[in-house]
Amino acid sequence: MPPCSTTSFTVNGRTYTPPARPVAVICLDGSADEYLDAALARGRMPHLARISVSGWRGLARGAMPSFTNVNNSSIVTGVPPSVHGIGGNFFFDTASGQEVMMNSAAFLRAETLFPAAQRAGRRVAVVTAKEKLRDIFAHGLIREGGIAFSSERAGQAAPATHGVGDVESLVGPTPPIYSGEASIYVLRAGVRLLAAGRADFLYLSTTDFMQHKFGPEAPEALDFYAAIDAELGALLAAGAVVGLTADHGMNAKQLPDGSPNVIFLETELSERFGPGFRVILPITDPYVVHHGALGSFAQVHLPAETGASLEIAEWLRSRSGITEVLTRDTAARLMELPPDRMGDLVVCSARNVVLGRTPAYHDLKAIEGGLRSHGGRYEEMVPFVLSEPLTPAYRSRAQGDPRNFDIFEFTVNGTHA
Repeated sequence: MPPCSTTSFTVNGRTYTPPARPVAVICLDGSADEYLDAALARGRMPHLARISVSGWRGLARGAMPSFTNVNNSSIVTGVPPSVHGIGGNFFFDTASGQEVMMNSAAFLRAETLFPAAQRAGRRVAVVTAKEKLRDIFAHGLIREGGIAFSSERAGQAAPATHGVGDVESLVGPTPPIYSGEASIYVLRAGVRLLAAGRADFLYLSTTDFMQHKFGPEAPEALDFYAAIDAELGALLAAGAVVGLTADHGMNAKQLPDGSPNVIFLETELSERFGPGFRVILPITDPYVVHHGALGSFAQVHLPAETGASLEIAEWLRSRSGITEVLTRDTAARLMELPPDRMGDLVVCSARNVVLGRTPAYHDLKAIEGGLRSHGGRYEEMVPFVLSEPLTPAYRSRAQGDPRNFDIFEFTVNGTHA
């Protein structure tokens, strides 16, 4: 392994001074702490068990809404959505009148850490399971000489566009995106790049297909986390300082008969107050098999010139299954969201409830096996794990209110004097 640069770099107001060792930050998509607890209790994650004692294991607060694009963007920039601009997977652009998916770096309003780390002498590689995130992660990195690709399209990686062209030779055949292997492949790719001396500063972001399908104690989930632990052990054996967190947690959102426990907001608002409502579900993305576009967070655009916004908000608050209704300004302040990409009201639902638009809008056949989803407050707290002991200053911060998007700073700065 070539020597690792210790040159400092500053991004979005944070200065990072990396150790003279490889650095690997992992985002385990959808990994509520209960998944780690279940696997640890059964002895399925011995490497995590060891670093939980010798390093640090706690919890951190994620960004709201507790969705993938929002939190991954926060992790890779080190700032909340109010700064980087991505407040969901999906939003309604009032200027164009279009519902827009935020899967592109064009929506980012802040730089990621990666180009600066590459310029500072680190060999940066970013591997994500979902292709939808690659453009955000790769922003400015490839032209600096870094690597960025997804397991979903590993076979399509090319040097000019991804910084690497032999992924399948290095890691193996491209896995199906709707599989646990799509995530394991991400971690294995990090191990192989590290072993080959092609990277020493890694961001490895998995997909939550398994968590959407299986609860923490399901045999399939336990096997999955055992496989994650094996790759974690390989990273540790290669000498990496590892930081591990998640973008959001996961909870069952279904009735006793297995059907989705859903409130169709657009339907109910129209029946009560008349037409003109537009409900945006920021969980919406191309991976409908995961969640059917049903999550526990919604943006509500009120009819033009309505004078009943307070009445509407109060009625929503009184609805069983709804836990939070905030105006745009209040939600932007409390949830650190970009107000120009928000509705008039923000609505969150209970732990076991999801929010929808209309029955016709959602294809519930995609989730006939039961619905597990996220997006609300009940999926906001996530694991926060460091493989090395924290310095006193960072231990104090970890005992307070750490955010999941502090993970790069903690991993890079907090584990060495």
